[in-house]
Amino acid sequence: MRTASQIGTIGAMSTQIAVRLPDHLVDFLDLMVAGGEKSRASVVTKALVRYERQLSAEHDAEVYRTTPDDPDLTALAARGARQPLPWLD
Repeated sequence: MRTASQIGTIGAMSTQIAVRLPDHLVDFLDLMVAGGEKSRASVVTKALVRYERQLSAEHDAEVYRTTPDDPDLTALAARGARQPLPWLD
């Protein structure tokens, strides 16, 4: 398992893995590559990074929801709510 300091850094280690996917997903990967993506691996990596961020955001939202009134968390949540979502552009 990689440490947090390795994730997203230049030259971070990577591990090659074999994954079985349904044919329609492989076709989608190939369409993405034909449309300009670097490789199948880059498409899968982007999808997993987005999913990881989504799960992290869901976790944070649950913490905010279940934490008694905390001015710091309230201010942080308000600030986060004003941030643009670049993946929706």
